[in-house]
Amino acid sequence: MDYIQQLIERYPQLNSIADDINKAFTIIADSFSSGGKLLIAGNGGSSADAEHITGELMKSFVKKRKLPGEFINNIREIDFEIAKYLENNLQPGLPAISLSGHASINTAAINDIDGNITFAQQLYGYGKEGDVLIGISCSGNAKNVCYAAVTARAKKIKVIALTGCSGGTLKGLSDVSIIVPETETYKIQELHLPVYHCLCLMLENHFF
Repeated sequence: MDYIQQLIERYPQLNSIADDINKAFTIIADSFSSGGKLLIAGNGGSSADAEHITGELMKSFVKKRKLPGEFINNIREIDFEIAKYLENNLQPGLPAISLSGHASINTAAINDIDGNITFAQQLYGYGKEGDVLIGISCSGNAKNVCYAAVTARAKKIKVIALTGCSGGTLKGLSDVSIIVPETETYKIQELHLPVYHCLCLMLENHFF
């Protein structure tokens, strides 16, 4: 199913970034296939988007996700009764972490150092070569997201920017920049959602 084509039919203004969406998909899919994970950072509404993406990837989005047979056998050997529940309810996930969702480390960093270090600090701790960072910033100039992008590049982690306007500083720090064609924050955010839904649909279809 061509999810990008469906996206463009609904949002014709996104035709100009179709190739970038496909490149981002390939980077993330290759990472998952190699045992990597997706780290996502954003502020405000973009923080909510980071959490949203995580939710769509970590459990079923639109497709039924079946547990591998080997895993089912393993849980049955441990506890047959509990296994019945897990077989009916547990869903395979694609490993994604929203860096805005960890209050303890974020507030500790804000209190002890500087609020702009929070995402970079988590990126340094969680990230490993082969992972991917999605940095979400409407302007592309959010300092904490840019600092995380530099940290990611230093750790050989691919960076995908999801922005608007001109792409800002983040564009130059990214392997792929998905820059939606809007300049006002709320309009940028309105286009970010269908873009990352498209990516999530493509990833789920690919793996499940």
